[in-house]
Amino acid sequence: MPMAMLCAVSFNRYGRLYYFDPGEFRPNVGDKVLVPTDDGPEVAECVWAPQWVDDAGDPPRLLGIAADEDLKRDELLRKRKAEAKVAAKKLIREHDLPMKVVAIDHVLDTGAGQGPRTTIYFTAPHRVDFRSLVRDLGATLHCRVELRQLSARDSARVQGGIGSCGRDLCCATFLTDFEPVTIRMAKDQDLPLNPLRISGACGRLMCCLKYEHPLYQSFQAAAPAVGTRVSTPEGDGRVVGHSVPRDAVIVRMDADGSRCACSRASVCGPRKAHDEKYN
Repeated sequence: MPMAMLCAVSFNRYGRLYYFDPGEFRPNVGDKVLVPTDDGPEVAECVWAPQWVDDAGDPPRLLGIAADEDLKRDELLRKRKAEAKVAAKKLIREHDLPMKVVAIDHVLDTGAGQGPRTTIYFTAPHRVDFRSLVRDLGATLHCRVELRQLSARDSARVQGGIGSCGRDLCCATFLTDFEPVTIRMAKDQDLPLNPLRISGACGRLMCCLKYEHPLYQSFQAAAPAVGTRVSTPEGDGRVVGHSVPRDAVIVRMDADGSRCACSRASVCGPRKAHDEKYN
């Protein structure tokens, strides 16, 4: 398998990681680097120094180490974003609109003589008529203004946060696409159907319910169902539960009514027949 050099950068502290081919550059952790974006070169922070990895794919290349003028431009961008956020919140209150500002993007020069552009991302409980707001924002910020409404999951991706597991939100770190998550996945994993227990920061079902669901499906297809009588190394009994993470079934013994956790292989008919034949 071919090896390739790879490094990771982030535009915000604890934000999503983006992977690049460092080329001839060798930035250290914490160094400011230039990376290509749709709106031109942007400054990012190196959070993972270049190292050799397997199967790196075909990542884009770093443009270089950020110079002083690049850092000044990045500081100006951050200042413009802060000004736009304050102005947007103030005008939203004045227009009495049910909107919440989530993030701000600002481009100093969009090319083709269009000048600077500010994009404001927001959430709202329903569609909002913000035409008058856009006019007032354009007059206040002296640039072209675009407003984009985000869904609950996209809002969580943009804002980031900490999940119930204590780690950074998956959508804000490594997830690239939102896969469908259903309540059936929670039922198959014997999770409590309490919205507060199975919902993420966005208020929707947690994306991580999707991760282990195939394991639970394959286990349930191969393991004895609850209520099935089985023979275990400790004696005969009846299956009263499953422990998927341990690949085991919970059996209530006929002899004394006690419960024991037995490996799935030890109570699986085909596996036992195989062992009896060849052992």
